[in-house]
Amino acid sequence: MNILLLGSGGREHALAWKLAQSRLLAGADDTLYAAPGNPGIAEHAKCVDLDAGDHHAVTTFCKANAIGLVVIGPEAPLVDGLADSLRAANVPVFGPSRKAARLEGSKGFTKELCDRAGIPTARYIRCHSLEEAWGALARFDPPFVLKADGLAAGKGVVIAATREEAQHALGDMFGGKFGSAGSEVVIEQFLTGEEASFFALTDGTTIVPLGTAQDHKRVNEGDTGPNTGGMGAYSPAPVLGEALQSEVMARIVEPTVRTLREEGMPYSGVLYAGLMLTAEGPSLIEYNARFGDPECQVLMMRLESDLGELMLACAEGRLGEIDPPRLSDDTALTVVMAARGYPGTPEKGGAIALGSAEAGDAKVFHAGTARGEDGGLVATGGRVLNVTATGANVTGAQASAYAALDAIDFPSGFCRRDIGWREVEREAARA
Repeated sequence: MNILLLGSGGREHALAWKLAQSRLLAGADDTLYAAPGNPGIAEHAKCVDLDAGDHHAVTTFCKANAIGLVVIGPEAPLVDGLADSLRAANVPVFGPSRKAARLEGSKGFTKELCDRAGIPTARYIRCHSLEEAWGALARFDPPFVLKADGLAAGKGVVIAATREEAQHALGDMFGGKFGSAGSEVVIEQFLTGEEASFFALTDGTTIVPLGTAQDHKRVNEGDTGPNTGGMGAYSPAPVLGEALQSEVMARIVEPTVRTLREEGMPYSGVLYAGLMLTAEGPSLIEYNARFGDPECQVLMMRLESDLGELMLACAEGRLGEIDPPRLSDDTALTVVMAARGYPGTPEKGGAIALGSAEAGDAKVFHAGTARGEDGGLVATGGRVLNVTATGANVTGAQASAYAALDAIDFPSGFCRRDIGWREVEREAARA
């Protein structure tokens, strides 16, 4: 079978690495294509120049190259309805429809679905103007959680400590800081607890758990500084034990999939639930309609099942006919190496030498790299590399990941040195 993977980041490199191991690609003539890909993805796939925003070009490519499965990595093409165009052309696709992808594309849509389905989530007000938002602040106590309604590359959430900070942030949002994503804003009650992520696969009817993870959104150590797309992650998340996972499935994920199906917009693909583990139980913070980044990297390091077969079963509506996903008992941890200036304006063009980073069991996933004029690696984005390793626990995986990271020469890059710190402290206390 020929497979097309759309995307160019660290998430897509991890997916390409795992898909390349699939039995679906075992034949001599089977090809994994990636568009546009990156130098890391090119080690596993044939990279092609294809714009995911051009639905006609994508469907034409699929027909011309006998593509049997399309995997849509990023969120923007999903929200744009690319999966609908592919299904209309009878091309199997892993990823939800435009209507179902509003779970990620609109914070307000998800909040209102939670109301209809009785899903636990923070109290909120959906605001359509700056004046309405300023008035809504009076109904919340600080700190204030402010979310741009649309897609903002993981940076559209502001936690304001004071009313003055909140008013300033709302002015930025409605003033265009996040483009059209900030034309509406959701103001939420601040929830206290620990964050964790839960992943499930579904074909719209059958739902199977995939795994858990915890990530670090803040740019600086100790989880301080501005929010980013993610500076590191580990899986599994020990705080999300079996009993809590069952509760998340029963109270959050299953009602979501059921409600979407009943309302005529069945969800197919991976469903990523961002959770707050409060004293009253798990509460939904947000949904993503695709694999997280960098959570995908640690999940793929642990996945023992055939990723291609799981994705094709989702696409063809027969997930219930195959074995559920199997994951290793090991812990996987990834550390993001970012370009200086991130999450603001990153410094591009910095030279990268991977050295012996992958000499052991570690894997370096490329997130923002390209080949320079001399053929060497250079940085092209904010988050540049995901240095990923496994271990018997978080402490072991952390040590292996940083040992691999220290073998990399990337003078204009930086990273956090404390990924997994909460669980490392807990493991030390139990020792």
